[in-house]
Amino acid sequence: MFSRDIGIDLGTANVLIHVKGKGIVLNEPAVVAMDKNTGKVLEVGEAARRMVGRTPGNIEAIRPLKDGVIADFDVTEAMLKHFINKINVKGLFTKPRMLICCPTNITKVEQKAIKEAAEKSGGKKVYLEEEPKVAAIGAGMEIYQPSGNMVVDIGGGTTDVAVLSMGGIVTSESIKMAGDNFDAEILQYIKKKYKLLIGERTAEEIKISVATVFTDARDESLDIRGRDMVSGLPRTITVHSKEIEEALRESVSLIVQAAKMVLEQTPPELSADIIDRGVILTGGGALIHGMDLLLAEELKVPVFVAEEPMSCVAKGTGIMLENIDKIERRQIG
Repeated sequence: MFSRDIGIDLGTANVLIHVKGKGIVLNEPAVVAMDKNTGKVLEVGEAARRMVGRTPGNIEAIRPLKDGVIADFDVTEAMLKHFINKINVKGLFTKPRMLICCPTNITKVEQKAIKEAAEKSGGKKVYLEEEPKVAAIGAGMEIYQPSGNMVVDIGGGTTDVAVLSMGGIVTSESIKMAGDNFDAEILQYIKKKYKLLIGERTAEEIKISVATVFTDARDESLDIRGRDMVSGLPRTITVHSKEIEEALRESVSLIVQAAKMVLEQTPPELSADIIDRGVILTGGGALIHGMDLLLAEELKVPVFVAEEPMSCVAKGTGIMLENIDKIERRQIG
């Protein structure tokens, strides 16, 4: 029994694993529930996510990745080990080769941490690739041609913006402003305006159900429950799309600025290609209502949301796994 090569989208919010020849076999939240007293891992993934904000004092639900990089090495290793065992790709005598994606601007130390965690969790050889490049491949962009392609990958912890040509990144920008920050902004807004405390999961529900980032593009409301900060008792309020647009305006403007900066640094020939081809939005943040409309208005170029934006990076690793021998030669050479 031989092991299979696997591609991992090691995201701040979700981990997706692509097995060569099988496709995406795992898509789970990057959350680990641990017993604080013993340090024992209790649950990983979806089962652990359900515990967030709902556990007794001795159990802690940890998200081991922050802003696209490893914040807790041991927990990341335990999480990866759990997921790799779950998909059962190890051979009797062999270990799988792994292709892992990371943000464009992470340091050598952070790269080494990701590699080490993957090796310890059962990888024979670990290759790192830049996230926007892999996302662009997964979104079906022809990045190996001599023409400009622009991708905006809005994940959980980071937003990566890049212009690609001839298989490489020409200009790029990575900022620590993404889906998790939107949740935090919504949480703060509700706390400030309504004196109501809500949890992370409620904030995420608001983001998905009623949020928009483009003025007047959506008109929906949602009843949410939380704890009144004054009386300490449970209370229900109704939030509207317009308010959430206000709450997210500042955060989203940072993503727009990053995209503008990348365009300003792009050679003119490639800029002309981007006007023709448009910008592709990938990552979970691409699903936020109005993101494509806002970027199209601000950048003055067409903006398209990729098909299944959440799994673009994982799909991209699958395509790159087909050519893993070329990557191997390149990284050795």
